[in-house]
Amino acid sequence: MKENNTWVYKIARPVLGPVYKFWYKPTIIGAENIPTDGPILLVGNHIHIMDQCNVIVSTKRLIHYMAKKEYFDPQYKEGKFGWFFRSAGCIPVDRKIHDDAAKEAALDVLNNRLALGLFPEGTRNGIKEERANEINDKYFNENKEEFYKKLKKNKTSQVNYLEELMNNKVITKEEFKENIFRVDDYLKELIKSKKIKESDYYENYLLPFKFGAVSMAQKTDAYLVPYAITGEYKFKGDNLVVRIGKPFKVEKDDDLEKANKKLRKVVLDLIKENKNNEK
Repeated sequence: MKENNTWVYKIARPVLGPVYKFWYKPTIIGAENIPTDGPILLVGNHIHIMDQCNVIVSTKRLIHYMAKKEYFDPQYKEGKFGWFFRSAGCIPVDRKIHDDAAKEAALDVLNNRLALGLFPEGTRNGIKEERANEINDKYFNENKEEFYKKLKKNKTSQVNYLEELMNNKVITKEEFKENIFRVDDYLKELIKSKKIKESDYYENYLLPFKFGAVSMAQKTDAYLVPYAITGEYKFKGDNLVVRIGKPFKVEKDDDLEKANKKLRKVVLDLIKENKNNEK
């Protein structure tokens, strides 16, 4: 595989990288953990459309990111700049099917000892409109557009956990409705009041991890390079932190379920470290 279709990446990175750093001021910890050669998979949590930029500005290596196919198709609103994503070396993924073509393209990147980026959660951990409408219809009956605007900044995993706590009678329906727009803060309050454990809070901080990352790492003998992103994307913000962990491999005889649990735990541990050092 030749990286001859990545001219946008090669031209834009030295120009847009400094602009990105100036705009969001990310604190990047552990960039030295990214191997400078050989096959690697950069894998972390997904909270914002700009997440991959944090990794891109952390290494000189060209990273082939897997991205949903809508970014490449002009029939979708996200597809207006499909040429950009193709020329940046991105790999389109149809998330509605088991996309063998995307998987083969990703394996080709790794088998050629290059760098691949993907999000093992499979999607951004933020409430989608369909899920917001479901919650609204079930508990609120408010204007759908306004309700979605208020709810969408919350993590899907945490909203689901809050509903689970209500169904298990750990909290009341009234407490659920009062705090659904500030789930993260409310869950921290529940830890202090000892209604939930801190370990339960972190277990529900991420969506379940798909097996693609550990499977491809095992097949190609590539290193997994975990990272965690916490904080907010604000102009000249002061709390966006990217922590890159030590690379590790999935050995040929490793159980993939255990390897996937290990990867998720490593990312969660990096998230905890970030949060323990918050300003």
